[in-house]
Amino acid sequence: MSTSDLPDPAPRSAPAPPAAETPVVGDAVGAMRNARAQLAELLGRTPESVSAISRDGTGWQVDVEVVELERIPDSTSVLAVYRVTLDADGLLLGYARSRRYTRGQVDRQ
Repeated sequence: MSTSDLPDPAPRSAPAPPAAETPVVGDAVGAMRNARAQLAELLGRTPESVSAISRDGTGWQVDVEVVELERIPDSTSVLAVYRVTLDADGLLLGYARSRRYTRGQVDRQ
């Protein structure tokens, strides 16, 4: 009997992700942590801070600041604000850069 005569093995389901990798969002702090972590993985840069967060009917909107270009002196470094959209479970649905500015720039009204 050859291997081609054997029945196909039963399909296997994918293993569940480890608990540490499963995002947990119950509050704004959890949403901020998930937004920072997932954006860092996508961009390959460590976020500086979160400047805004809001909850909508389906999830979260989080504005995350990231250094895009480090310069000397530090006040001339270029930062960007990314709007990160998370679903209710804390999974990233999308992101977009909404603003770029130098660190020493002050918003004027």
